[in-house]
Amino acid sequence: MLTRILTWWNGATLGALFDINRRGAFVGEDEQGNRYFEERRPSLEGRKRRYVLYKGLAEASRVPPDWHAWMHHISEEPPTVRPLKRQPWEQPHIPNLTGTVRAYRPRGSLARGGVRAPATADYEAWSPDTDSGGARD
Repeated sequence: MLTRILTWWNGATLGALFDINRRGAFVGEDEQGNRYFEERRPSLEGRKRRYVLYKGLAEASRVPPDWHAWMHHISEEPPTVRPLKRQPWEQPHIPNLTGTVRAYRPRGSLARGGVRAPATADYEAWSPDTDSGGARD
């Protein structure tokens, strides 16, 4: 309960939940369990603010493309009313995994425990003990 009050990255704080429930109307939920809301009345700019309450870690890359378009007023109807047309070549949405245990780690990465292959071709490491033509007198 204390983390719910003090931290925003573990989900919405109690103040945010209160404010969104007071001003907003539930619009829909995505495959990951994130819930989307829209204000009942337009703001001073004439647009209704839109909110997402993340299920779990608050990470913006977890918002799928169709909901992203709705959140940023690119599409007026939410995906629950008019879903995006999916092309056969499209792959499913994957959130940014950087900083997680499932992040991409190439061969030789220190995080993967590997050792990088030695440099090849015409690379020659600079050494301060050898004169490479740029020595000063």
